Amino acid sequence: MLAASVAGCSTPGRAPQGTANASAVFDPQALPSGPLGASIALGHDVIVNTQRRLPRNVRADMSCAACHVAAGTVARGGSFIGTYARFPQWNPRAKRVITLQDRLAECFLYSMNGTPPAYTSAEMIGMVAYIAYLSRGVSSGAPQAKSDSFLVALPPSPPNVVRGRMLYAQKCSLCHQATGGGVHGSFPPLWGPRSFNTGAGMANIAKMTGFVRYNMPQNAPGTLSIQDAYDISGWVLTHSRPVFQKQRSISQPPQPAGFF
Repeated sequence: MLAASVAGCSTPGRAPQGTANASAVFDPQALPSGPLGASIALGHDVIVNTQRRLPRNVRADMSCAACHVAAGTVARGGSFIGTYARFPQWNPRAKRVITLQDRLAECFLYSMNGTPPAYTSAEMIGMVAYIAYLSRGVSSGAPQAKSDSFLVALPPSPPNVVRGRMLYAQKCSLCHQATGGGVHGSFPPLWGPRSFNTGAGMANIAKMTGFVRYNMPQNAPGTLSIQDAYDISGWVLTHSRPVFQKQRSISQPPQPAGFF
C-alpha cells in the first residue's frame, strides 16, 4: 500500500526537459553550491524524514515521501516534477488562489494530521527550493500531463470490501500490518490514530485507488488491476482515522521587518 521512502531517490528516469511528464534521479552531488544547494538538500531531507525534521508539526506516523514516491521523483507516484510551475493556482477546496507554500501547508494539516511549519522557516523554504529544483526546465504554467496523473476511472459499482480485505492480507499486510498500523519509520499506517486524517487526499477513494494501482505493492508496483486497487482502497477506508478539525486556529509566528 502507501510506500515509505526506503528507496530514497534512486529510481531511474529522465531529467525534466520542458515537460511536466517525467521521472528523475535526484543527485545530491549535482546541486548548486552554497546556501541554495544546502536549502534544496534540506528540502529533500524534510520530504524523506518529515517526522525527524519536524516532530512538532507531524502527528501521523508518516513522511511526505509516503505519498510522493522516492521523494517525488516518480511519474504517477505523486511526482513533484513540474509542480513549481503550476503555482499560484485556484484551489476549489480553499476557494481562493493559493501558493505552493499553501499547498504544502495543506499536506501537513491533512495527510500529516498536524500543523504546517512557518512559511519563513528553513524547512518550508527548503521544500519549496527542492520542488523548484525538480521542476527546472518545465515551462511556467505547464499543466500536469494526463499520462503522469495516477487518477483512474473507477468501476461503476461500489468496491467489494470483502474481496478488498482478502487482497489486503495477500498484498499489503506484509508492510502495513494486518492491523493497518504500518511499521514506524518504514511503512505508514493506513488507519487508526496515527494515520492520515479524513481530509487527506488518500481518504478519497478515487485518489487512493489510482495511487495503489500504479505504486503498490512496493515490491511489484503496477501489478494490481484497477478493480484490485479499488477493492483494497474500499477496505482500507472502512476503518477509522483522525477527523480533520476544520475550525482549529493556525497561526504563523511574526518576524521582525529586518528579516525581509
